[in-house]
Amino acid sequence: MNTTIAGPDGKPRCRWCSAAPEFLDYHDIEWGFPVDDDFRLFEKLCLEGFQSGLSWRTILVKRENFRKALHYFDYNKIARFTERDVERLLQNEGIVRHRGKIEAVINNAQRAQELVKREGSLAAFIWQYEPNASTLAKPQTLSTSPESVALSKELKKQGWKFVGPTTVYAFMQAMGLINDHAEGCVIREKVAQRRAKFKQPVC
Repeated sequence: MNTTIAGPDGKPRCRWCSAAPEFLDYHDIEWGFPVDDDFRLFEKLCLEGFQSGLSWRTILVKRENFRKALHYFDYNKIARFTERDVERLLQNEGIVRHRGKIEAVINNAQRAQELVKREGSLAAFIWQYEPNASTLAKPQTLSTSPESVALSKELKKQGWKFVGPTTVYAFMQAMGLINDHAEGCVIREKVAQRRAKFKQPVC
């Protein structure tokens, strides 16, 4: 099966970006480009957790609502949430109203604070798990990797929730730790160029 499809401009893109109207911009502008901003990294980990059992489209169309409801994923603010905030979020029709996932975000915000205090930044910690490019499988053929398993295991050890290996692998794809755009996708080379200029965060 061909892994690319012609976009509106006639240029080849990953086939999945044609599955919903919201996916094209996400694919072209965000997915796979390296991220070193702690709040964006935390946001993506949280949204991947909310996606569990749902489609990414469901989460993507609600993303702005999540951002407004969760202080744009400022984990320092979320870490102070109380049961009253949980109840408020459970009444918010613009987000996924799942108590366990909401409570997990609050828990993970507290764990993020601890991690940053210990490691210096969330980015510095996460980018330690960037795979060696020479060991990568063919694009979009895996749902986990040794690195996603290792990162998931360490996060769970630290007390994070909703961070299984598959969730973490999707996070790594999206945040640019892996360039998983299909061979021939017009965005793959753009991501490669951005990655070449990207300075990996250090502790």
